Amino acid sequence: MDCLFCKIIAGEVPSHKVYEDEHAYAFLDIYPTSRGHTVVLPKEHITSFLEMSEEKTAELFASVNRIAKKVIAVTEAPGVNIGINNGLVAGQTVPHVHVHIIPRYENDGGGSMHTIVDSNPDREELEQLASVIHSKF
Repeated sequence: MDCLFCKIIAGEVPSHKVYEDEHAYAFLDIYPTSRGHTVVLPKEHITSFLEMSEEKTAELFASVNRIAKKVIAVTEAPGVNIGINNGLVAGQTVPHVHVHIIPRYENDGGGSMHTIVDSNPDREELEQLASVIHSKF
């Protein structure tokens, strides 16, 4: 397989590993957006978050929770963004599920998740969309 993240997990490509367990592998991002920016991925190659089972998702996010707490303790960051870029249009550049833990600092110039895209639907559109999504469960 020609997956960069699979090669990192296998030790074929070096990384600054911060954590590893039977389900997940975490390392410092080589192009960090902040001090302590960490990437957490499942050891199993899964291309899309939407392809993950609930069980695999729970395993991954248990590790994300554990790692985020340690990263924040070490960096003493007063905040954190935790997120997934899923799909090319969302910014996913490596086709292997991964979660970004991005420590946030006072006056770091970044914004909230709401700054990623600018969409201002009206209340009626929100109600209609919520109704349709709810009906799918």
